[in-house]
Amino acid sequence: MGKVEEFLERHMLSASALDDDKMLAFILSEMEKGLAKEDGSSLQMIPTYVSPDAAVESGRSVIVMDAGGTNFRTCLVTFDEDRHPVISDFRKVGMPGVKEEVSAAEFFSILADNIERLIDKSDRIGFCFSYAARITEDHDGIPLVFSKEVKAPEVIGKKLGENLLAELARRGHDVSGKRVSVVNDTVATLLAAKAERNDYASTYIGLILGTGTNTAYVERNSAIGKISLEEGRQIINVESGCLAIELGDLDKEFVSGTKDPSKYLFEKKISGAYLGPFAACVIEAAIKEGVLSKGFAERYSQIPALDTTRMSHYLEMCHNEEYDLVRAVADNEEDAAALYRILKAVIERAGKLTAINLTATVLRSGEGMNPRYPVVINADGTTFCKTAFLEFYTRLYLDEILEKKHGRYYEIVRIDNSPTLGAAIAGLSV
Repeated sequence: MGKVEEFLERHMLSASALDDDKMLAFILSEMEKGLAKEDGSSLQMIPTYVSPDAAVESGRSVIVMDAGGTNFRTCLVTFDEDRHPVISDFRKVGMPGVKEEVSAAEFFSILADNIERLIDKSDRIGFCFSYAARITEDHDGIPLVFSKEVKAPEVIGKKLGENLLAELARRGHDVSGKRVSVVNDTVATLLAAKAERNDYASTYIGLILGTGTNTAYVERNSAIGKISLEEGRQIINVESGCLAIELGDLDKEFVSGTKDPSKYLFEKKISGAYLGPFAACVIEAAIKEGVLSKGFAERYSQIPALDTTRMSHYLEMCHNEEYDLVRAVADNEEDAAALYRILKAVIERAGKLTAINLTATVLRSGEGMNPRYPVVINADGTTFCKTAFLEFYTRLYLDEILEKKHGRYYEIVRIDNSPTLGAAIAGLSV
C-alpha cells in the first residue's frame, strides 16, 4: 500500500495534508471580513434578521412553503399544547423552473396555486428557500442566484414574499394582515434544533451536507459591521460552500470542468453532487500513474460515470458483486485494496474539512466551553447521513480538533422535518 499512500500524499488527497490550524485561521478571517462588509470575503455571511430566541406558542398555526432543489412542498404546521409540531394538509409538486424556464409571473403564480388552499388558515407564512438570497429587515428574501436546475432568471432580484402576496391579492384574497418570513434551509435547520433541544445547549448550529453544503450559527448584532443593529443576536447564513479553499492539483483539474469553476470551491470538495465525480477524477489519475492496473482500467471504462452513492456502496460492501466497482476490480486483490484506500481517503478528507468548518463556526460563536452545555449541531442532508465513513470521520476530527485542541464541546443531532419545522418557527416570529 506504500504506492497508494505516496499517490495520496503527492496529490494532497490525504487528511494529513490538511493543516487544521492554518485552515481555521483562514476561515475565521473570511468570516470576520464577511461580517464587516458586502463582497469583502468568499463567505457571504448573510444576516437573516431571525432571532434564535423566537418562541413557539402552543395552539398557533403557520403556513409553510419549502422550495428545494427538485420539489416544492406546502403544508400547515400547528404546535400542540406541548409545543410539538403537527403537520397537516401536506402537498408536494415539482419546483417551478426545473422542467422548463418560467417567467416571474409564472413562478409566483405556481407558488400561489399551492398555498391558496391554506391562505385562510393562518396570517403567518414561513418560506424555506434553499437558494442564496439576501434577507431584508422585514424578513423578505431576494434571490441572488438559482442552481442550474431551476430556470427562473426573472425572479432574481425580486422580493419573494412581496410578490407572492401581490399575486394572492390579485386573486381576491385579503393579504393586509399576512406576514412572510423567508429563511434559508440551513437557518431553518438551526431553528429546528432550538425548538427540539432547548434544555441544555449553549448555542445551536445548522449544518446542511447533502447535494450541497452550508452552515448557520448565532452572532451578536454588534459584531455585524455591515448592518446598523447593535442590540441582540441573530442567525447568520454563512454560505460556507463558497469558501475559497486551497486546491490540490487534482482538485484544480476537477473543478475546471464544473459549472462556475471559480465558485463554490469548498462545496466541490465535500458535498454529494461532487464527491463521486471527484473520486472518478482521482481514479483516472491513479490508472495513469499505475496505482491501479490496466485490467481494472479496461473494466472500469465499461461502467457508468461514478457518483457518490455508488462510491459509498463500494466502501460499505466491497465484496458484493452486484456493485459495478466490485466487478471492476474482479479478483485482483491489489486493485481492490488500492481502490478502497483511495475512496476512503477522499471521504476522510471530506470529513476532516467538515469538522474544521464546524470548528471555525463553533469558535466564532464563542460558546461550547462547558461540557454540560454543548453546542448542538443539527446535521441534515443525505450525504452526511448516508455516505460511508463521512459522519464517522467528521466526529473523529471534531473530537481531535474542536474538543481536544480547542476545549469546545458539541453534540450532533438529527431532527426530522427540520426545514419544515424551522420555517414554521420563522413564520411565527414575524
